[in-house]
Amino acid sequence: MRVMKLPVFRGALVCFLVPLFSLFSLLGCTTDSDPGDEQDKSLRMNEIQVLGTHNSYHIQPRDSILEGLATFDSQELADSLEYTALPLKEQFDRGVRQLEIDIFADPEGGLYALRRGLIVVNEDPVSGIPELDEPGLKVLHVQDIDFETHCLTFEACLTTLKEWSDANRGHLPIMVVVDTKDDVISDPLNLGFTIPLEFGPDELADIDREILAVFPPAQLITPDDVRGERDTLEEAVLNDGWLTLAEARERFMFILLNRGASRDHYIDGHPSLRGRVMFAEVAPGQPEAAWFRVDNSLNDGEELRELVAAGYLVRTRADADTQQAREDDYSLQEAAFASGGHTVSTDYVVPNPDFGTDYSAAVPGGYVARCNPISAPEECDSELIRP
Repeated sequence: MRVMKLPVFRGALVCFLVPLFSLFSLLGCTTDSDPGDEQDKSLRMNEIQVLGTHNSYHIQPRDSILEGLATFDSQELADSLEYTALPLKEQFDRGVRQLEIDIFADPEGGLYALRRGLIVVNEDPVSGIPELDEPGLKVLHVQDIDFETHCLTFEACLTTLKEWSDANRGHLPIMVVVDTKDDVISDPLNLGFTIPLEFGPDELADIDREILAVFPPAQLITPDDVRGERDTLEEAVLNDGWLTLAEARERFMFILLNRGASRDHYIDGHPSLRGRVMFAEVAPGQPEAAWFRVDNSLNDGEELRELVAAGYLVRTRADADTQQAREDDYSLQEAAFASGGHTVSTDYVVPNPDFGTDYSAAVPGGYVARCNPISAPEECDSELIRP
């Protein structure tokens, strides 16, 4: 039997491998590691900066309501409600990676099926919307007055989020700020405005249940995920850091916005938020400390930068109450992005044509996410942070 000499064998092997590597290249395969994938393995959630939206579900009240508010209450209040968010999926398509959703407790259903503010403008207050008669958390801004929304229920909002996520694999982590609303509003005309239910332990547990009914645990970033083996959540955040982008992609992080009684009820019995779905805001030094909101970076920029540098996540705002959009004022937005706030929230992903300005907000450089100017490592490359 003739034995093939090594040089001949080596040549035959090359002839076999060259076409194989060419096929891999055609299929998008490569023997070199992808720089974006490599950065994802080390870059953490608190080392990037993204755009968010405030009251992400909101549709401004109909003109008759705004005119009625200006007449019976104040023009300032009416002006502050004159903004409409893009549909949730369109916000994501345009690069938004943080939302805010206001919810009202309605365990028996029907509490918000009547919109009594419409009585003043001679419109039918009966909504006739079946979803509003069903039990479950409802989404709106102000009962009886500012109730137009892209999703009437929390479940509907969550379902929309999951549908987009499932259709857009590999997306950056998305933060969802949840605001529990139970304020009683003035009723100068004695129309019988709805008195919201307070968010006690049962109502807060309903929030977790509704989230888990839509999202599997693997699609969430929870306090338990971040805490790991540490005794407290804050210890983990300040010593071990947040999840890397590789670990966090395609996942959602929920945050309870409220600082009062509802927050205390949510934490009670769950030190360091053990077993909870949402993060919450407490003072630095507390076991649950991980996320903060500092809305005005012009007034509180030093505090904001210190929190970011320490390792906490921070939300700040680019604009508020339509003021910046009406005046085409970018000073707060520029300060917000420079401050290192991880999510910079706006009401204007696109300009409002009614204001006669071009005001809108976007991550500097045109990125969906960029390296955080305060917390990112020097080697961070915004070009490698893929949407």
